[in-house]
This record gives sequence, C-alpha cells and structure tokens, in this order.
Amino acid sequence: MIEAKNTQRAIVRIGYDGRVHKLFQGPNAQERFDNECRVLIYLENRKCNFVPKLLAANRATLEMVTSNCGARVERLGDDKIKSIFAELEEFGVRHDDAFLRNITYRASDGRFCVIDFEFSTILEEQPSDGSVAIVPAETSIPYNKNPIAVRWSAMTHSGSFRSNNEDRFLAMLIDQRGVRYLGKDGQSNTRDADMLFAVADGMGGERSGELAGKIAIDNITKLLPRAYLMNDQHLVNSAPEILQGLFAAIHKELVTLGQWDPMCTNMGATLTLAWLHRSTVMFAHIGDTRLYHFRMQPDSAMPGHSKLMMSQLTDDHTYVGWLRRTGKLNEREARFHPRKNVLSKALGASNQFAEPQYGSFELKPNEKIVLCTDGITDGLWDRAVSDLVLEPESSMLDLTPAQRLVLTAVAESGKDNATAIVIET
Repeated sequence: MIEAKNTQRAIVRIGYDGRVHKLFQGPNAQERFDNECRVLIYLENRKCNFVPKLLAANRATLEMVTSNCGARVERLGDDKIKSIFAELEEFGVRHDDAFLRNITYRASDGRFCVIDFEFSTILEEQPSDGSVAIVPAETSIPYNKNPIAVRWSAMTHSGSFRSNNEDRFLAMLIDQRGVRYLGKDGQSNTRDADMLFAVADGMGGERSGELAGKIAIDNITKLLPRAYLMNDQHLVNSAPEILQGLFAAIHKELVTLGQWDPMCTNMGATLTLAWLHRSTVMFAHIGDTRLYHFRMQPDSAMPGHSKLMMSQLTDDHTYVGWLRRTGKLNEREARFHPRKNVLSKALGASNQFAEPQYGSFELKPNEKIVLCTDGITDGLWDRAVSDLVLEPESSMLDLTPAQRLVLTAVAESGKDNATAIVIET
C-alpha cells in the first residue's frame, strides 16, 4: 500500500486495488471514527454519489476502508469550493472542515467529491425561518431503547421426498467487532449487539435453487453489518432504505446470474428477515416465507384476561394469498387451491423489480416470533403452528420449538423443504 497521509489524527494508505485505508489515532480518535462511519452510511442511504462509500470498519482497531474518490485538488476558486459543500448540505450533512484539502477530483466521471467526514454533522430538519437546526443524537428517539433478552432455536430439513435442500436460515449477531454467526439454538441480549434472523427459500432449475438461497443469505452478512455503526435514531429511521438496498442487491445478483448462466435460468428466492435492535424489530419480506408474532391480546373467552395470540405480519405474495387477505378464500380453501404456490413477487426469478414488504414493532417480554418457509405452512395449519409453539404435547417437550415445527410439518406433509426459527423473550 502507498501511504497518502500521516498526521496526528490519521494515517491514510491507498491499497493496490485503489481502496482507501484510514487508521484513526490521536485525540478523540474513537469519537471521530464513529462519526465518520455514521455520516458515510447516512450519505449512502441518501444516495449521495460524490462521497466515499464505507466498505469495512473495525471499531477495535479504529480502521475503516472506503472507496476511492480520486485525486486531491491543488487549486480551486472559493466560490466553487462553497458550492461543492453547499451541495453536500442538500443531502443532509454539513462538513465542519469545509476546505480545499477535503475535495478530490474523480476523473472517471469528471466529478468533484468530498472526503474526510470525521468532523461533520448530520442535519435533521430545516426550521421554517430557513436556518439549519441540529438535533442531538440522543433526543426524540421514536422507539423503546430498552434491551431485551432473547433465546432462539432454528432447524431446517430437506423433507421426505427431496434429496436437496433449497432452504437456508441465518442467525447472526452484529456488534462493534463485526459479525458472529449463531448456532441453531442459544440465548443472548440486545444490550450491546443487534441480532438478525432470516429464512430464505431458493427456486430454479438444476441446483440453482440451493444457490439462490445461499446468495440471499450471503448478501445479508456482507451488507447489513455496516449499519450497526449508525446511532439509534438514524438506524431505525433509515431501516427501510437499508433493507431496500439489501433486497435490491440480492435481486440484481440473482437476475444477472440467471441471464448469463443457463443452469441458473429463472433462479430466484423468497426471503423473510427480522432485525432486532434493542427491543425494536425491523422486518422485511418478499415471497411466501412468513413472519408470525405472538403477543398478548384480550381473551374473548375470558373477559378481563389476556393470552398470547398469533398473528401473521407478512403477506403471502401469491395470487391465493391476495384472495385470502381480501376475504375471498378461507384458510382451508387457500390451502388446497391449485395455484397456492405461484408467486407474484420474489427476488430474481425473472421479476423486473424487487418490492419487499417492510414493518417494525416493539418486542415485549414473554412474546415470541416465528420465521418459516412454506414447507412449514404446507404441513401445518395456523392453529397447529400456534399450539406447537405455545402448548406442545408432553412427548415433544424435549425438542426445541423450531424442531417441533419442522419435524411435525415434515411428518404431516414432507413434500417440500421445511425451515423454522423461533425467537422467544
């Protein structure tokens, strides 16, 4: 690598691949590192195209890796400098070191760019008098910041009739040190880390269904960890854009492979994802995998009492799913409809666009979440899913909740791969 800068505040080196490696040092190094990470992620979500992209960050060593925005500019008029930084403010960021030394020229598209955001401020709102208001990071956070203890279990099974398994699941912890994959069962707390769970069901010719599911999960592990560096308010507010970018990236990769590799023609995947940040759950979904939420609701059979009730938060993106949502079919009719597995939305699979469903909710103590593929719902009625999670028979008490769902679904049907993740508080 070539050393481009060595000052009291940072050492900057350019790798042979052109990427920029910045090591923070000196006074307030961690604070400056955190701020630059937050700002770069914020600007990427705002689709600002004249700043570096954050490619990697290690809070333990205070080193970040960014894309290259070209060569430093030696001479530029004052008016031009002001206009460049003014354009940056249109994307919601004020550079607090707005001098020529932080402007570069990108020859590939003839664009002046802005770099070095360790001294910069995210502008939250514009008052009516035209002045700029700065909202402190710790105020007005519109969700419950309290951490929550969770335990989880997961299982996947190829089913009774298939030799390959096109389902994939992911259990992952994200903290300041990076990513850690979690086992099929365990427990943790969201105090110092985010937790992410996902199920994907691949589809396509030959073995491309397995590859599609793997691509969906692999992209999650590559793209989401950077968002952990954002402060709480920005993370929750930006979640729809972050997840949209994730689903778009998966969709693009699946479509590209399907176009260039005959073995991957019409390759696609469904995906349901739940992201736990403190006690807030942010979810995104496309296809006919599902997310269920068990929460306390009034018990109609016993006035004045409440009990855990299951509700499906995600829509089945099928024609039959639409018929059921609009009241034209009941669960039994939908279950035996000949077109129940014909998807109207999916990642890849020759779809022109990826249009996922988003949502968020607060996860409270004693509640539960279930993520599952259609192999579960093909073998189990909604009532059976609820009973297996909440009131299993004594013969199944030694099994984890995910094992109960998967093994029972395979025994009842087994025509498809079956995967489930159960999260309990």
